[in-house]
Amino acid sequence: MAKLTVEDLELKGKRVLMRVDFNVPLEGGKVADDKRIRAAVPTIKFIVEKGGRLILMSHLGKPKGEKKPEMSLRLCVPVLSGLIGRNVQFVDDCVGESVEAAIQKLGDGDVLLLENLRYYKEETKNDDVFASRLARLADVYVNDAFGTAHRAHASTEGVTHHIEKCAAGLLMMKEIQYMGNLFESPERPFVAILGGAKISDKIGVIFNLLPKVDRIIIGGGMAFTFFKAKGMEIGDSLLEEDKIDVAKELLTKAGGKIVLPVDFLITDSLDFAGRKVGAVKEADAGAIPKGWLGVDIGSKSVAQFSTILKGAKTVMWNGPMGIFEIEATSKGTYEIAKVLADVTDKGAKTVIGGGDSASAVSKAGVKDRISHVSTGGGASLEFLEGKVLPGVAALTEK
Repeated sequence: MAKLTVEDLELKGKRVLMRVDFNVPLEGGKVADDKRIRAAVPTIKFIVEKGGRLILMSHLGKPKGEKKPEMSLRLCVPVLSGLIGRNVQFVDDCVGESVEAAIQKLGDGDVLLLENLRYYKEETKNDDVFASRLARLADVYVNDAFGTAHRAHASTEGVTHHIEKCAAGLLMMKEIQYMGNLFESPERPFVAILGGAKISDKIGVIFNLLPKVDRIIIGGGMAFTFFKAKGMEIGDSLLEEDKIDVAKELLTKAGGKIVLPVDFLITDSLDFAGRKVGAVKEADAGAIPKGWLGVDIGSKSVAQFSTILKGAKTVMWNGPMGIFEIEATSKGTYEIAKVLADVTDKGAKTVIGGGDSASAVSKAGVKDRISHVSTGGGASLEFLEGKVLPGVAALTEK
């Protein structure tokens, strides 16, 4: 890495301000899934063992500048204490006298978690005064929140203008290494799998990936705009009318690199909120009748995609193949997850680009058999688009 890392810092006795991503799902006033907290544990333990005085900061939910107790980071304290095997202190603000007083009392190896950064509107506005108030709390800064690295906020970008040494944490280093290697030196064949509802979310990614990959497999709702661009019948399936021309352009530019499904699982009714579908059957691509809509890739497509993936040496996956949140329409996504686990076992490098795909490999029970599952959905998408991530760019050069 060209950036300073936590391993380059002198930590003993230093006040270390660390941005983490503890934006976790909550249920009944408790943390429902601790994977984001777990992801930060290696860097936390590293700093603690080196004698740093660790001050953790994060956002949780969207309180929009209001102090909402149901979005308090206090809820993460018991979880983090259990994971690191030591008492984590908490202070109910993230700037000001009470915070500075709590930091004064920290000894080497102590851990303090600050209250939700987004209780202040200044955080998302990247307000310079707020950033300087955060910076006053520390001697050095570490960013280990890849999930927020695509946002130029006070705690990710602004704060770096007021602290001399700003470094990447171990998780941030791992994310950049895996995502960067996809482009720098992928073993070939290099196959990308893109899914999800909308082509509009992935246009930049496809344009950026086309020159770099050997194939791009397309699934999910976004596939139907490509079929419409080819003049094929899609029934009542999801369509982005205003993106048909872009889909045509991509198909032309791809020169055969884009692989579309050959069949779909279709239904005559969908109630997403109620997690229900009506009658289901399989139909060939281009033969979806009116009144029916595609909700997953079909069995022939699973076989077609599996064949391509079994020959791959590097695979990047972002976006599900269908509506995997409903059991009846989840098979395509889970089958692809299992194929990825199998090719990883045989030596392929596999990277999941966060978000729904990360959730899918977890639910399919194969997360531990994937080379790398990213913690950042939006950040990994922007990285794949070739965009500069402000939270990474702001760190100190080595």
